[in-house]
Amino acid sequence: MKLLVVDDSSTMRRIIKNTLARLGYIDVLEGGDGLEGWAALDANPDVEMLITDWNMPEMNGLELVKKVRADARFKDLPIIMVTTEGGKAEVITALKAGVNNYIVKPFTPQVLKEKLAAVMGVSE
Repeated sequence: MKLLVVDDSSTMRRIIKNTLARLGYIDVLEGGDGLEGWAALDANPDVEMLITDWNMPEMNGLELVKKVRADARFKDLPIIMVTTEGGKAEVITALKAGVNNYIVKPFTPQVLKEKLAAVMGVSE
C-alpha cells in the first residue's frame, strides 16, 4: 500500500514514517508542504492514503484536502489530518472539507494505528 505523508516538519514526517514502517507500511512518499504533496500525488495517482498536516507554508493541509477532493481521480482517497488544531470547529471544518479521520498532535503510535484501521475499514 502506497501512502503519502505531507508535513512541513521533517521530524514529524520521520515520526509518522517510522510508525508506519513498524505497522508494515514501507511504501511512503513525502511532501514538505501542500504544493509538494499535491505534486507527489499528481505524479503518483496510485497513492492509497494521504496523511497531512494542517498548518504548512505555501499550501496548507486544508487547501490540499480541498484540491484533492476536487480531482475526480482522488474523490475516494482516504485522508487523515494530523495537526495541532484540536478545537471542535477545526475538526468539523476538516471533516466538511473531506478528511476521513483526524489526529491531534502529539499522538501515540497506537492512535495512528487505530485511525489507519478505521479509515481502511479493517479491525485490529
